Amino acid sequence: MNKDITLNIKGMSCAACSQAVEKALNKKEGVQEANVNLPTEKAYVKYDPFKVTVEDLIETVQNSGYDVNRKKEKISFHVDGMNCASCSQAVEKALAEADGVYEANVNIANDTGSIIYDQNILSKDELKELVNSSGYEITKFYDEESYQKSKEKDIKKVKKAKNKMIGTWLFTIPIMLWMVPEMFFGIVWPNHTIFNLGMIMLALPPLLYFGRQTYISAYKSVIHGGANMDVLIAMGTGAAFITGPFVFFTPMANYAGISAMIMAFHLTGRYIEEKAKGRASQAIKKLLEMEAKTATIIENDSEKEVPIEEVKTGDIMVVKPGEKIPTDGKIIEGSTLIDESMATGESMPVERSIGDEVIGATVNQNGLIKVKALKVGKDTFLSQVIKMVEEAQGTKVPIQEFADRITSIFVPTVIIIALITFVLWLLFPGILRDVGIWAQSFLPWVNPTLGTLTLALFATIAVLVIACPCALGLATPTALMVGSGMGAENGVLIKKGEAIQTMKDIHTIVFDKTGTITKGKPEVTDIINLKGNSKEKILQMAASVENGSEHPLGSAIINKAKEKELKLFDIKEFKAVTGKGVKARIDRNDVFVGNIKLMKDKDIKLNKETLDKMYILEDEGKTAILISYNNGIKGIIAVADTLKEDSKKAINELKSLGLETAMITGDNKRTAQAIADKVGIDHVVSEVLPEGKVDKIKKLQNRFGTIAMVGDGINDAPALTQANVGIAIGTGTDIAIESSDITLIRGDLSSVVVAVKLSRATFRKIKQNLFWAFIYNLIAIPIAVLGLLHPVIAEIAMATSSITVVTNANTLRRVNIQPDYE
Repeated sequence: MNKDITLNIKGMSCAACSQAVEKALNKKEGVQEANVNLPTEKAYVKYDPFKVTVEDLIETVQNSGYDVNRKKEKISFHVDGMNCASCSQAVEKALAEADGVYEANVNIANDTGSIIYDQNILSKDELKELVNSSGYEITKFYDEESYQKSKEKDIKKVKKAKNKMIGTWLFTIPIMLWMVPEMFFGIVWPNHTIFNLGMIMLALPPLLYFGRQTYISAYKSVIHGGANMDVLIAMGTGAAFITGPFVFFTPMANYAGISAMIMAFHLTGRYIEEKAKGRASQAIKKLLEMEAKTATIIENDSEKEVPIEEVKTGDIMVVKPGEKIPTDGKIIEGSTLIDESMATGESMPVERSIGDEVIGATVNQNGLIKVKALKVGKDTFLSQVIKMVEEAQGTKVPIQEFADRITSIFVPTVIIIALITFVLWLLFPGILRDVGIWAQSFLPWVNPTLGTLTLALFATIAVLVIACPCALGLATPTALMVGSGMGAENGVLIKKGEAIQTMKDIHTIVFDKTGTITKGKPEVTDIINLKGNSKEKILQMAASVENGSEHPLGSAIINKAKEKELKLFDIKEFKAVTGKGVKARIDRNDVFVGNIKLMKDKDIKLNKETLDKMYILEDEGKTAILISYNNGIKGIIAVADTLKEDSKKAINELKSLGLETAMITGDNKRTAQAIADKVGIDHVVSEVLPEGKVDKIKKLQNRFGTIAMVGDGINDAPALTQANVGIAIGTGTDIAIESSDITLIRGDLSSVVVAVKLSRATFRKIKQNLFWAFIYNLIAIPIAVLGLLHPVIAEIAMATSSITVVTNANTLRRVNIQPDYE
């Protein structure tokens, strides 16, 4: 069967180029037809996938001298049919081994998967086929279904699990009551035949009706070459049930009733687990519920209420007091106080007026405002937050890799141990029976007087149902779900799970100065005139030259000139000298505005008086800018950037958490050190040009080890990427910052404290979960091998282990991640 594909071609500039590509593709064996469109730079190819692959087609294009734009996309989807970590591993393996998949992650905690793949090579239908071939099913891609429907489906899933549990217990409770006379008084009522038949009949509905999905899942897993948790339950309950019919032909105990009890506790565990997993993901659900459902827009000069889905970019929305702002936009009329706590975690409302951007789903408190919609649908702030949280939950923490390796071999290993257990009991019944004789005084279910075959089955069933890979599989993702959700609620978006583990090893946090420690809005504080020049003339000359610059310090000088209503001169031959200043010609004068380096480069002399005044300003944490014209320095303009209110407190708390702090800035040493002293920074790296930040981060890594960098997601992007953990401060509604591992929605440094505390607390929960999951299996399996665990108690313990891990992850919510000074 032929397939069609569209390739995006790079490097074509004329018809000859497109012809060359088209000719090369048409010559390739397996290609039925190839057409190359030069204006769209696309090749439309019909080919036989059995004779030629997409990679072959791409190679053909490359061999003809051109290239193909790889359409790398990230997509998330929901997977049905997974019950344990072995299931998620099977799906993940099938996806990871497919052509065109660069990265695959499957999360058993919320039944989702995400992949980075090449759309040239794989389609959504092929992704579905891949997952189906491993015995599971993609039921939706997240860009295809509304979150409300997703929420409704989750509710139905919990309800279904509850119904299965109740149904199973309706048959299991009579079994337990019927077994009481035999267990405690040795009386089989009314007789052995009816009792044995009754156990078999009552056990059938729990196994074959309410528990049938367990057997279906086990079957699918086995026929696709895998083995999941359900295989163990199916084997355990199957072995127990088969003793029922066998009791009529062989001298052994009837465990048919036990099989129903095992299934009842198994399904109870599944129900509790589903509820707990729902709590673990409740942060996303909270965010989804915050979204406005309708908007009032102005259409044909009148107000009209429409569903939120119908709001378009450019629509004018009317928002009354107490209403939610429907979507991200800009205020064009009115002023108000807005509760932005859902976005930033900040409880105090903020003032917003004409020209200010506002975030969708935040609450307008007291003024009538008109807002122009700027972002809608998946581009809104709230959608970005939800997407980032989900992507974080789809990533893996490095410590999970070890658990994954164990999980991949866990079920086959347990089956082998169970078979060995059965054989050992048949070969060495005397030795193992002695253990039972020793334990029967304090373990009432141990009965060493039973037949060898019965004891062998008793121990084997217990081994099968006690082993639990689910706890291992849930240990990390559930903690990551809760942690990333808590972060979103507190204005900290964890983009990559790996950052949580790396944060625990951070030695030093490096802060960019401008806009991070300071507000990033410098102002002119001093104008010093030298050699009798007026302050107005000095400011006028400096502002005129800076008018050609885009530097924040230049903007501060221009703003001061505008404030004083000074007329700016026309300039010629403007030139910016990176890291030093600017120059231009005014009339016939060369005017230089910048630092000492610029003056030295131009051989402009600096006398002691000028230097002394400069140093005084720099010691106050101000940037001293020299102004030279007519071949001499005429004045100094001092510019200072105000510190953020919480910078000092946040940095002190970070130090109390055992972290060292550093600041990186383009300021000279004296100014930089003065600012560092004010806020308590340990190490200062000054006079750094923008392109030199990466090298300075590398040097700090060589000196201190693991480094986190806090800065602007745009200007500091390379340095954030170089740091072991990049922490970007979001700007307005734009939080999709590629270079960061963690994004802070609020601009204050208190969020850095929250990020550190949250990362440490989350990783602590992950370690606790992995410890309990491992220790449970290490202790429980040997006890079961010795025949000291009743299969029902084994199943209760197994179900409890998974519930414990998920519940422990949920206790992360109780941890205080706020700064101590708040």
